Amino acid sequence: MSRPRRDPRAERASHRVAGEGPRPRYDRTRTAAGSGRLRRNPRAERAAQRIGGGARPRYDVSQAARPVGDAVAAAPRTMPAAEAPKTIILEAPAFLVAVVPDAPGGRLSGHDRQVLGAARALAGREGGVAVVVDGACEGLGAAGADRVLRCEGAEGYDPEARAARVEAALAALGARHVLFPESLDGGDLARRVAVGLNEALFTHAEVVAAKGLVRPARGRRVEQSLAPPRLATVAPDAVADYAGPPREARALPFEGAPPPDTPKRIVSATRIQADPATVPLALAEFVVSAGNGLTDLDTFRRVVTALHATPGASRVLCDAGLMPRHSQVGASGTVLAATCYFALGISGAPQHLQGVAGCEHVVAVNTDLHAAMIERAGLAVVQDAQAVMPALLRLLAQENGEQAAGEEMAP
Repeated sequence: MSRPRRDPRAERASHRVAGEGPRPRYDRTRTAAGSGRLRRNPRAERAAQRIGGGARPRYDVSQAARPVGDAVAAAPRTMPAAEAPKTIILEAPAFLVAVVPDAPGGRLSGHDRQVLGAARALAGREGGVAVVVDGACEGLGAAGADRVLRCEGAEGYDPEARAARVEAALAALGARHVLFPESLDGGDLARRVAVGLNEALFTHAEVVAAKGLVRPARGRRVEQSLAPPRLATVAPDAVADYAGPPREARALPFEGAPPPDTPKRIVSATRIQADPATVPLALAEFVVSAGNGLTDLDTFRRVVTALHATPGASRVLCDAGLMPRHSQVGASGTVLAATCYFALGISGAPQHLQGVAGCEHVVAVNTDLHAAMIERAGLAVVQDAQAVMPALLRLLAQENGEQAAGEEMAP
């Protein structure tokens, strides 16, 4: 509570005895008169500035500049609710820029997101981005798609049939520009579509803008630029992802004529998965790394085998000779481009974080809540990795047992 503030000058004046004399005289028995102003209570002011609703205390210091004598309101404040980003709806785009992503497994890859970012730069404010995919695909609106045209995918590996479906979809869309990822599948599809449509293809574009596309040539000694063509491929890691608000991703009905049945020249094609234990770290999709917080490396190797991952390690374990040098992750080791990175007992030195900057998903297990790797991770487990690994092995064994039992019961 507030109490009257002392005013020494007023108190001294009230003690002075009236009368003339060469020297002033004071009566200390009189009651001192205060100034009437309220004394500040810093604790009450600080409590009034606190914003509730969070685990950590937060304060509103906008009342710090009030005059000394003013009372501070002690009404509780609540943390403002975060507004969800508004979805951008483009009703009638002036033109369309089509994107044909690889979308392995029904989800966009990092390269696909970059191609969508290039398409958004090419479309500008008035144009729309339409995605042509086989079957369902996740995250198209957040990646910048205004329209989605889904085609019925064929069974097995049939690039000629897929090229025919894409040609029919592009004819139905009437897109002004079409972008493909310059990848193994995307580059092959782009060249098949270019031959089928009898149009030129601008490949390996590294700069995509409304004014034109640019690519390196002659051993990267010169640059070739061209006004935006109709068909083009985008090089990996050349264009940034779309970082704006989510788009509508409205589904479009396929109104074009179905592609004619073409004889299947490829009878059978199967992708043979490489052994994750021998895959180089730079090419690995799933990496599980051990840090200085691990002492049981035998259990760690069992976890890597059970997860079908590629083993990695921090510099501390490699310098100690506990892990081979080629498994070192970081700026001084191997820079990863994996889809998922699983860190066990790694605190996260700056050089190590540079090595996992290109990973799409990061999972970390560490006892330190404030470790840099915990802050970098999308999913963090604050626990001793030595206790997490056996529990993870038990869960994997239980899941494998249930799958085996289900396969035996199936007719």
